[in-house]
Amino acid sequence: MPKSNSIIKAPPFEVEAAIRRLGANLRMARLARNLSIADVAAKLGVSPRAIRNAETGKPGTAIGVYLGLMWVYGLISQVQDLADPARDEAVMRAARARTHAYPTRKGALDNDF
Repeated sequence: MPKSNSIIKAPPFEVEAAIRRLGANLRMARLARNLSIADVAAKLGVSPRAIRNAETGKPGTAIGVYLGLMWVYGLISQVQDLADPARDEAVMRAARARTHAYPTRKGALDNDF
């Protein structure tokens, strides 16, 4: 029996809210362009139900559907900002603290001559 995915059945509140907000934004983008669900589904090669699921923020909807919708609406460039390491404080702190690109064992050769 397959294991159930709890993130889909009961996502954390912040995750669910973000997915719903993204879906609502994509719906607004579709309506502003006077496109029907059927038009967008045909362009992406998915079922109209997949579009409706994305627009209502159903957590089990594939990320490819969301990104495909962004592509159709000319919004795909906004994806580059998602999880950008340059905007991640933990990544930036680790980069500043790192002294070598690769860890070396104690006593290994270095570039100090």
